[in-house]
Amino acid sequence: MILSSFSHSFAAHPLVTDDTGTQGKGKFQLEVNGGYGRNKDKGVTTDTAQISATLTYGPSDTVDVILGLPYEHIKTEDSHVVTEGDGISDTSIEMKWRFYEKDGLSFGLKPGFTLPTGDNGKGLGAGRATYHLFFLVTREMKPWAFHFNLGYTRNENKLDENKNIWHVSAASTVEVVKDLKVVGDIGTERNASRNLNVPKAFILGGVIYSLWENLDVDFG
Repeated sequence: MILSSFSHSFAAHPLVTDDTGTQGKGKFQLEVNGGYGRNKDKGVTTDTAQISATLTYGPSDTVDVILGLPYEHIKTEDSHVVTEGDGISDTSIEMKWRFYEKDGLSFGLKPGFTLPTGDNGKGLGAGRATYHLFFLVTREMKPWAFHFNLGYTRNENKLDENKNIWHVSAASTVEVVKDLKVVGDIGTERNASRNLNVPKAFILGGVIYSLWENLDVDFG
């Protein structure tokens, strides 16, 4: 999981790349995810642990409304001086709209914004509202599915971070046996830190197992 001062939700955890799938009219989905990250920059080590709850509701078959509420614990060590903080981070509100679907190919848009509910003085939020827009593509050829994301985030903040963040990523899933999917994901985005000109990049692998029709567990 990528942990940063801005965020958006992901439909098929542990993937970073989103798909065009929606819940369906009148249906809900609750996701509880966890992540851990470590960053070292100029002698400063930052450990971040996050637990997030995401509630999704489908007002129609092609539209989802998504509310995300993360809780973070941050530990920073600088020249043997350790500081820690924890609490609610910035809340996200998003909408996913699948506007085209035919013969296994679908396109979607996912606009959203975050509210500065986290304490930016403790590193738990941006300190200002941010907004983003993602273009989503899904191609299904069972048992395979392929996904592509292209996104932009306006990272308004009080942290002296870059404000214009681009993102591009692609993922694939395959059902190897009934109810068990193997997933892979790769992507890059502009680094929020003004001190780092090299874009962030990631590669991820994992599995998703459907215990029951309405309950999945995953690991990445």
